[in-house]
Amino acid sequence: MSNSKTLVLVDGSSYLYRAYHAMPDLRARPGDPTSPATGAIRGMINMLHSLKREVPADYAVCIFDASGPTFRDAIYPEYKAHRSPMPDDLRAQIEPIHAVVRMLGWPVLAIDGVEADDVIGTLAQVASRQGVRVVVSSGDKDLSQLVDENITIIDTMNGKVRDVAGVTAEFGVPPSLMIDYQTLVGDTVDNVPGVPKVGPKTAAKWLNEYGSLDALLARADEIKGVAGQNLRGSLDWLPTGRKLVTIKTDCDLVEHVVGLPALDALAWRAPEDRALHDFYVEYGFRGLAMALENRAEAAAAEAAPKAKGKSSRHADQGDMFEQQESAEASEEAAAAQQRSVDYDVILTWDSFDAWLAKIEAAELTALDTETTSLDELQAQIVGISFSVEPGAAAYVPLRHEGLDVPQQLPFEEVLARLKPWLENPERPKLGQHIKYDRHVFANHGIDVRGYMHDTMLQSYVLEVHRPHGLASLALRHTNRTGTSYEDLCGKGASQIPFAQVPVDKAAAYSCEDSDQTLDVHRVLWPQLEKETALRAVYDLELQTSEALFRIERNGVLIDAAALARQSNELGQRIVQLEAEAFEIAGQPFNLSSPKQLGEIFFDKLGMPVVKKTATGARSTDEEVLEKLAADYPLPAKLLEHRSLSKLKGTYTDKLAQLALPRTGRVHTHYAQAVAVTGRLSSNEPNLQNIPIRTPEGRRVREAFVAPPGHVIASADYSQVELRIMAHLSGDESLLRAFQEGADVHRATAAEVFGVEVEQVSSEQRRYAKVINFGLIYGMSSFGLAKNLGIESKAAAAYIDRYFQRYPGVKRYMDETVEFARAHGYVETVLGRRLYLPDINGGNGPRKKAAERQAINAPMQGTAADLIKMAMVAVQAELDAHRPTVQVVLQVHDELVFELPEGDVEWLRSEIPRLMAGVGQLKVPLLAEVGVGPNWDKAH
Repeated sequence: MSNSKTLVLVDGSSYLYRAYHAMPDLRARPGDPTSPATGAIRGMINMLHSLKREVPADYAVCIFDASGPTFRDAIYPEYKAHRSPMPDDLRAQIEPIHAVVRMLGWPVLAIDGVEADDVIGTLAQVASRQGVRVVVSSGDKDLSQLVDENITIIDTMNGKVRDVAGVTAEFGVPPSLMIDYQTLVGDTVDNVPGVPKVGPKTAAKWLNEYGSLDALLARADEIKGVAGQNLRGSLDWLPTGRKLVTIKTDCDLVEHVVGLPALDALAWRAPEDRALHDFYVEYGFRGLAMALENRAEAAAAEAAPKAKGKSSRHADQGDMFEQQESAEASEEAAAAQQRSVDYDVILTWDSFDAWLAKIEAAELTALDTETTSLDELQAQIVGISFSVEPGAAAYVPLRHEGLDVPQQLPFEEVLARLKPWLENPERPKLGQHIKYDRHVFANHGIDVRGYMHDTMLQSYVLEVHRPHGLASLALRHTNRTGTSYEDLCGKGASQIPFAQVPVDKAAAYSCEDSDQTLDVHRVLWPQLEKETALRAVYDLELQTSEALFRIERNGVLIDAAALARQSNELGQRIVQLEAEAFEIAGQPFNLSSPKQLGEIFFDKLGMPVVKKTATGARSTDEEVLEKLAADYPLPAKLLEHRSLSKLKGTYTDKLAQLALPRTGRVHTHYAQAVAVTGRLSSNEPNLQNIPIRTPEGRRVREAFVAPPGHVIASADYSQVELRIMAHLSGDESLLRAFQEGADVHRATAAEVFGVEVEQVSSEQRRYAKVINFGLIYGMSSFGLAKNLGIESKAAAAYIDRYFQRYPGVKRYMDETVEFARAHGYVETVLGRRLYLPDINGGNGPRKKAAERQAINAPMQGTAADLIKMAMVAVQAELDAHRPTVQVVLQVHDELVFELPEGDVEWLRSEIPRLMAGVGQLKVPLLAEVGVGPNWDKAH
């Protein structure tokens, strides 16, 4: 039975926590950390706006947990005992969240003595029995037990839908068995024990085999092994566990919902625009307030079409707030109007020529490619889309396949006619992750010029701590959602190539990408324009993207035969280590089995238990092995075995396979928008994590070679982060050491140990080096003691003496942490902002980690900025004067070159000069060059 009506139930408690963690540390008065926090409020408003648009409904209610104990606490006092208390700045936002939700037209419920889940369960059952379709919006998997033919759960944060089929596929049991499933598995979040050692797979297997928990318990004696013993040992507890995980569906809500079960009290209500406007102004949501004003003006203009003249509503509003409010205005404007779109499919030359004229004349064109692969060096074009104005875009299908594919324009001719525009630097272009598209076009012989903007990099500079994918950007800044690649092509083994997607669907998808990219740019670019420092960082990122494109394109030559020899030698040593481990243990065993290791270590050989896992088992992790290796030979053998096995599997076996057959070169991919410090990451393969501290690891670099007549050169910044520390802290002693070209570690040792520089021993210099680099990373006395192998008191004394001798460093650290607490971020010398979400709101360990990060991030971030500036300057110099020299790798603070032997002297003199000249610090930058036949010999 269905009456075709819909009830939406919002898990408000789930929403507010997700809103709190998803949004930055917004304040009612931006920049003033003492003003009320508003991030959760703003996130809640966003999420409810989106849900109302996406799920049309007749009835709706937002349900929150009430404060105080519930009936579950009476059943089990330890219920939720391990949960951290609600952060104070979130607690302060609860009351205004309830208020604004009501103003938005949502009924609000919070019932004493029960949880939000129980209220949701009761309302869902009431509605379902009347044939009303129920949509529960929550990320809480526990609600899956409510699902039936009328009740569905959606998670708007990730698009997951839990209907009957979805729950069964996800958990392995239907919704009707979810209570039994949860009883067996338990709930660690709510501190509800299940059956020890019984996880999701075992629980689903049992329930499918026996049909229910009751049937399983009746035959518990049949279950073999440890799991059976644990099940039988839990028989007394399980009835209590079942009560705790069972959602009530019979709460007495009559006094709270007048007219229940008729549901009329839960009908949508009109938003209270006047109250909302005042609320938005009070909490600093200037963009939302302006959107309401715009809507009111539009309604007034429609009612009085002859009225003329401009509104003066901006006259007394003062300066616009910072970047978040600009995003808010754009978000709400997008939400207020359901904009229609006009997307063309270009199948004729007349249509092509018309669009070519549009992009030739456009001030800026958003450009997107659809391809055959995510590997940019291999990807071939399937289609291309353009957008030059909001809501309008076109798609040129070029290589779609299938029975119903319309006649497409000739591939080569289309690219030939687009090439002059694509290669014209005077035709401004925009993209999302432009480096990828540059590679794709380059695969077809087109060198795209004129890329002026990249929305991924705009987001990376403005909001480094947020996701930078287009779907996330469009939702966050324009409140637009779209089709995902998985929606279009499927997932996993059933995923189809893009070329097999029907042209009409492919066109809508690609046009949407270009259109949304243009939309997002129109929000983010104005924010960058008015922030001088961030604009400089963004310009650097754009130039870095070009330099990285060149490095990735160049690739580095690999000596496959050398790698094969190394793999063979490593393999022999790994077998030998395994035999030696068996001999020490007195028996063969699985070197990767924690259980077997525990039995041999602790039961057979009597080693001390260093620590235990969360489940109480004796740990044999890396940290334990390292501690035990100091006194026992077997852990030392295992550590070496693991190290060599990883080296072999990750590098010596794989690198040659990753080389392109046509070039013999490895082309790593550099991800720009990943690390919050601005550092680049290398993947497929990762060339930044080669373990060069071991002889075997260093040998891997021998396989990175130059072709005949050429050499490899490495140019590396020397002690760059220490130099940045000297610049940032302004400490006189540290500045003097670098300005005089002294050995800074020896100078530090002289200061800390109170001896003349000439009298510093090698051991004292080693200690000083650990102190210098440790303090950069916020190392405590405990960490220093561990690194040096000394007592904590001695380490603390060294640190105290260091700060006495270098007071500027201590002052910098204290002031930087205070700045981070006040602003929520720290900055590099160039002005890059590095956000620290936990600096004020995290728990103890997370807050301490954020403080350490606050100290280190400006140095790491400035070092990242410097190497990027060096890459840009060096590439410009090579293009102008030495095109025969190529940059083939960038690793941390190092640039690696391939060059003809005749260019070595030029490189030795010019590259250090260029690298030293990119930054204006209070101390000189120093870059050192090495040259050799391979990467290892160049050091």
